[in-house]
Amino acid sequence: MNAPISTAGYVVEPLPVPSLPVKGSEKLFPIHRIYCVGRNYAEHAIEMGHDPSKEPPFFFQKNPDNVVTDGKFPYPSMTSDVHFEIEMVVALAKGGVDIPVESALDHVFGYGVGLDMTRRDLQGEAKKLGRPWEVGKAFEASAPCTALVPASEIGHPAAGGVSLKVNGTLRQEGDLNQMIWKVPEMISYLSKLFTLQPGDIIMSGTPAGVGAVVKGDVLEGLVEGVGAIEVRVV
Repeated sequence: MNAPISTAGYVVEPLPVPSLPVKGSEKLFPIHRIYCVGRNYAEHAIEMGHDPSKEPPFFFQKNPDNVVTDGKFPYPSMTSDVHFEIEMVVALAKGGVDIPVESALDHVFGYGVGLDMTRRDLQGEAKKLGRPWEVGKAFEASAPCTALVPASEIGHPAAGGVSLKVNGTLRQEGDLNQMIWKVPEMISYLSKLFTLQPGDIIMSGTPAGVGAVVKGDVLEGLVEGVGAIEVRVV
C-alpha cells in the first residue's frame, strides 16, 4: 500500500510513500527502511550451514517498496528456487542512536506478520562470490506483510508460536522465545550501526523449515498474539 505525495518542486514525479495499514485505523504507517536480521533462530542457522553460537547479529535490507499487502506474490524473474521465510515484523515509532536495551521497546509502534521471500539460488551465488545479497532478497514484492497491530493493544510479544503452512501442510514451526537476539537487543544493536528513524521496520528472523514455492502455492503464516497472513504465489 502506498500513500500519494505532492509532486510540487520535483523534476520527475515522486513515487508514493510505501506504507502499511494499521489494524483498526484509517491511518497508514509510512515505511522508512526495512532491516532484516539474519539467522536469528538456531535451527534455521544450522539448516543454512552455520553455527549460531559464534555469530553476533547481522542485518541486511530490503527496499521499502518491496512490501505488498494484497495477498499475492508474483513469482520473480531470473530464478528457479524461491523460498518462504515467516517472520514477526517490528515497526518503530521513534528512532535514535545508541538506544539502551532497557528502553528499546519504548521505540516500538507495533507488530505485524511478514514473509521474507528469497531468491535462494541468486543469494547462494552471491554468497559464494562474496557479493551483496540484494538480488536474492530485495526484489519486487519480496516482503508480503499484514496490517500492523499497535503495541498499545497487544503489548510486546516475547513468546508465541511462529508457523507457516504451504497448501495446508506445516512447513515451519517455532516460537518467538527461540529468537537468539530478542527485539530490544535487535533495536539497540541496529542503533549503533544506523540512525534509526520513525517508520523503520525490522523483520526479526525465521524458524527452521524454509523451502521452495511454485506458482499456485498458498502460504498461510501465523505469529501467535500478532496475526496471520495468507499469500498466493501467482
